[in-house]
Amino acid sequence: MTDKKTLSIGLIGSGFMGKAHVFGFATAQKVFDLPFQIRLHTVADITDEAAAKAAHEFGFEHATSNWRDMLTNPEIDVIDITAPNALHKQMALEAIAAGKHVYCEKPLAPLAADALEMTKAAEAAGVKTQVGFNYLCNPLFRLAKEMIEGGELGEIRSYRGLHAEDYMSDAQGPYTFRHDPEGGGALADLGSHALATAEYLLGPITKVLGDCVTAITERPDGKGGHKAIEVDDIGRAFVRFANGASGSIEGNWIATGRKMQHDFEVHGAKGALCFSQERFNELHFYSNDDKPGRRGFRRIEAAPEHPPYGNFCVAPGHQIGFNDLKAIEVAGYVNAIAGNGSELFSFRDGLRIQDLVEKIHKSSTEGRWIDV
Repeated sequence: MTDKKTLSIGLIGSGFMGKAHVFGFATAQKVFDLPFQIRLHTVADITDEAAAKAAHEFGFEHATSNWRDMLTNPEIDVIDITAPNALHKQMALEAIAAGKHVYCEKPLAPLAADALEMTKAAEAAGVKTQVGFNYLCNPLFRLAKEMIEGGELGEIRSYRGLHAEDYMSDAQGPYTFRHDPEGGGALADLGSHALATAEYLLGPITKVLGDCVTAITERPDGKGGHKAIEVDDIGRAFVRFANGASGSIEGNWIATGRKMQHDFEVHGAKGALCFSQERFNELHFYSNDDKPGRRGFRRIEAAPEHPPYGNFCVAPGHQIGFNDLKAIEVAGYVNAIAGNGSELFSFRDGLRIQDLVEKIHKSSTEGRWIDV
């Protein structure tokens, strides 16, 4: 038994990210001392049957095919949006107007103007918001940031960031909601993660030079014909940081063979760091302080010394997983709702990423550097 107050969750969408959010709530409650008791109240999906199936599988008490039912329910505290990107704005604004806290998967909205409207509404209402950038919750990201800010790499000179997957690499793959211009394309869908990581580690990006490419120009429409593709399959940018460093960013969803490549390299005057999400319990560090003949990238394995890894496992090198990062994200958000610190990645932070995405698209179209 617990005397903690209950925080009731209403989830919209039960697909891949909906399931990841459920795992995040469930795990966070087990491994962290949260200020609330989490209650999986209602799940909404496109049909009554899909919603009922999700409720049964995930442990929600109620199910509905009308997500607006949750907005008028006084028992629900948080609306968790994992619906397609183009629906985020409407759902979030109505949830905010109903006085609900809002947890939304990235990208926050297809357009920066929409993200700004959502941000202003949330801040005016005083509700707590979060955008799903769980890769930033990796304990080794925190370590990398500490090493950079602590001067262990010296003056930072260059950066390379990449998020590449291959789920759109088949040219015969059908047109989906992600290909709708309101869906955003590869830069918004995947490159947003690379941009968020870059600014988390090195601070603000001040200039961008973009190159966005549509490699597969049409796809089957599911009706015997084909539909033209307007969004980018690959979005790249050269970037300049406020700290003087320069670098490159790429979002790519046609990278054949890559399932989850979220990588970065940071090069400084005294050392370097490199990381790959494909082995995300490892951070590699090179130091010029090593003796000649002994230099090389050394592997730092995730361990209890890298909080909050120890909440999940007492042994170093045994590894945490993707859904554990979601649990860390959830724990930060729940604490923010309780007033214990600020949101890890609020709507305003999500707005920042969408603004960067639009500046890169604008730069690609106009063929010039754009100030951010």
